Amino acid sequence: MKQMIFVLIFLTFNSKLVAENIDLFIMAGQSNMQGWRSDAAYYPSDPNGVDSQIPFYYKALHYGSTDQKWETLKPQVGHFRSGHFGPEVSFARSLFNAGYKPAIFKYSSGGSSLKIDWKGPGQHGLYDDMVKNLKIAIRELQVQGDTVIPRAIIWIQGESDADNDQLANEYYWHLKKMLHHLRNNVIKNPVLPVILSLDEQHPHVQQHPQVVAAQKKLAAQDKSITFFSMQGLEKYDVTHLTARGTIGQGKRLFSVFNTALNTL
Repeated sequence: MKQMIFVLIFLTFNSKLVAENIDLFIMAGQSNMQGWRSDAAYYPSDPNGVDSQIPFYYKALHYGSTDQKWETLKPQVGHFRSGHFGPEVSFARSLFNAGYKPAIFKYSSGGSSLKIDWKGPGQHGLYDDMVKNLKIAIRELQVQGDTVIPRAIIWIQGESDADNDQLANEYYWHLKKMLHHLRNNVIKNPVLPVILSLDEQHPHVQQHPQVVAAQKKLAAQDKSITFFSMQGLEKYDVTHLTARGTIGQGKRLFSVFNTALNTL
């Protein structure tokens, strides 16, 4: 009898008894990854409580973070009273419904340039801070006994490197260097799927299309890298997506991920 009581107490205070295989998705970039103008007043309903089953670690520069710990999928503090959300919501729910056990790591900074703000490995920019947070996030899952399986990197950024010809012309090399380091030195999987995107309709991108060409060139050179278009998604302003556009972006991202896996 005493043994049974002990077991019940143990179960009460240790709800996570079974280690899991966790599918880790690394999502990073600037404002359309962050969900800058995606009003969480229109956060998609979740009648089956899927969000509460999806681990979420996020850091949005100058806005908020999960304070170096995992929570579950939710809106984040932002411009709107209800907060904002990014493509991770519809993307992660689609993954969950397809049988994955997704955990979303998201690191974003609106208006950030790859060369100026993210910088390269060891240059004390956003990239180094993201890697530090990523390692903390992975370790937190492993401490729980989970096996972490990185599944993909999603990078939605580039508009700020289209500000002038010099930045745009260098974008290919900076992005290639960052992805190589992240896959080879951090994740230690040189063929980890990568999905690239940015707003092709942004005025600066229209003037300096080298950034789009750079992403497409990387995709053409490496079959595990895919470029996907944001054309046709509903926009709030000249570059940022609405909540509806952001939901569509996440669903499109899931479709691209599935297609990319089938071609590897």
